Amino acid sequence: MAEFTMDLNDEQKEVRDWLHGFAADVIRPAAAEWDEREETPWPVIQEAAKLGIYSLDFYAQQFFDPTGLGIPMAMEELFWGDAGIALSIVGTGLAAVGVLANGTEEQIGTWIPQMYGDVNDVKVAAFCSSEPDAGSDVAAMRTRAVYDEAKDEWVLNGTKTWATNGGIANVHVVVASIDPELGSKGHASFIVPPNTPGLTQGQKFKKHGIRASHTAEVVLENVRVPGSCLLGGKDKLDERLARAREKAAKGGERVKNAAMATFEASRPAVGAMAVGTARAAYEEALEYAKTREQFGRPIIDNQGVAFQLADMRTQIDAARLLVWRASWMATTGKKFENAEGSMSKLFASETAKKVTAQAIQILGGNGFTREYPVERMHRDAAIYTIFEGTSEIQRLVIARTLSGMPIR
Repeated sequence: MAEFTMDLNDEQKEVRDWLHGFAADVIRPAAAEWDEREETPWPVIQEAAKLGIYSLDFYAQQFFDPTGLGIPMAMEELFWGDAGIALSIVGTGLAAVGVLANGTEEQIGTWIPQMYGDVNDVKVAAFCSSEPDAGSDVAAMRTRAVYDEAKDEWVLNGTKTWATNGGIANVHVVVASIDPELGSKGHASFIVPPNTPGLTQGQKFKKHGIRASHTAEVVLENVRVPGSCLLGGKDKLDERLARAREKAAKGGERVKNAAMATFEASRPAVGAMAVGTARAAYEEALEYAKTREQFGRPIIDNQGVAFQLADMRTQIDAARLLVWRASWMATTGKKFENAEGSMSKLFASETAKKVTAQAIQILGGNGFTREYPVERMHRDAAIYTIFEGTSEIQRLVIARTLSGMPIR
């Protein structure tokens, strides 16, 4: 088991510097343009694919880093460049994690490569869980999956929302309810292969931030997928549902649902994204404070500014420590006995909102304009406290874990 350490090894440092260079040289120069266009930055994704950053091999190497620091390190550097473009590059990863968390080895080998495509034909994937009436309340999910035994097919009907890459993806991973009476324990995840009839894109959302990332509804109308597209297989599903029904009357063994398994695996990574955005805003504010003069001296000479920067840096480093701890625990098989994954996501996302707001304040009127990137960073940071579990949900998870009580 790898010991927890804050010291990156030479290979990790090399990867970090490589990603930082890509973020500085390719992502940042394109950030303002694609934010204004509110379109998927395909040229940047393709450039990332050419360099090997947007690829299954790269993410697999980081995912299986024995220290657990590969993914958070990569997320921080890419999101330091720009959150919207970075999410377009890494958004496929959420669908990939959904397959890794719930799929068989055969399903992992078959579908994850198709999510990325290749250098000459770049593809993206989408993870579809949230619905118009089921965001934080996953038990309210209305999308249904019904098994057609005669044809060994699953029939999916429903509407998903807030899906990153929804409708433009090559592969969609869809969470649906098999047994509504079991609530979230009656859910399962399905692969919807490319060009499957009945899957269409609904509304594309015009967002406050991360505008270079495509977010849309996904509509499923009698979508038929082969039985082999049920992640984990039917035997495993039947066993899990039987166990859930047996435990339904009283407490007992906790059965994780498909969406939660994905989110638990990805929350520290989202925390790392938030750290990247916060760090970028802090660095902009620090440089501005050192060069901007008022009353004959740099504004950083004033305690009111200097103390803000001190707090910003302290909060960023604390957030990174929580993210790295959770990532290390997940990789080394240590249980989140105190909801450490949710802690990391909660603190890092709240830090990003606060730090980017402070950066605007330090830049004053300039910070409020689009001539400076902190305005965009502040808009982008708002999403971290919302997607993949709001801050309120993280606090609920933490409180329930610490108390053992069904806090509502």
